[in-house]
Amino acid sequence: MVDILHRIGFENTSTERVYEALTTLDGIRAWWVEDTTGESDAEGLTEFRFPGGGFEFTLTERDPGRRVLWEVVGGDSPEWIGTRIHWDLKQDGDWTILLFKHEGWREPVEFMHHCSTKWASFLMSLKQLIETDSGRPAPRDVKTDNW
Repeated sequence: MVDILHRIGFENTSTERVYEALTTLDGIRAWWVEDTTGESDAEGLTEFRFPGGGFEFTLTERDPGRRVLWEVVGGDSPEWIGTRIHWDLKQDGDWTILLFKHEGWREPVEFMHHCSTKWASFLMSLKQLIETDSGRPAPRDVKTDNW
């Protein structure tokens, strides 16, 4: 198994502010994908629809201001199904630090390379949302290739 890992910091904000952007439908729509529907509670299913397809997640763990864990339970990309997405938050002075992990990829296929770049792009959208109140969610995201 291989994982995608990223670290990003948010200046002059709290872990709670970032946590809210990761756990509410309005928050997710503002930085990741505008076409997000479903439930934002621990047992609910959330659907994310990109122009080229989508995914279904369940929120399997949440620790307010510290941790969020999503599990991919369905979607158009078999490489994602069964993977888990970790969001670990900590305060470091004036910075909130996010450690991101998309774990459980069976092998580093070309699509994983694409997803790693896109996750970095969306994490920058999250940073922009937190620091300026304006993210770049899909379909207004930075296009990185033809996928």
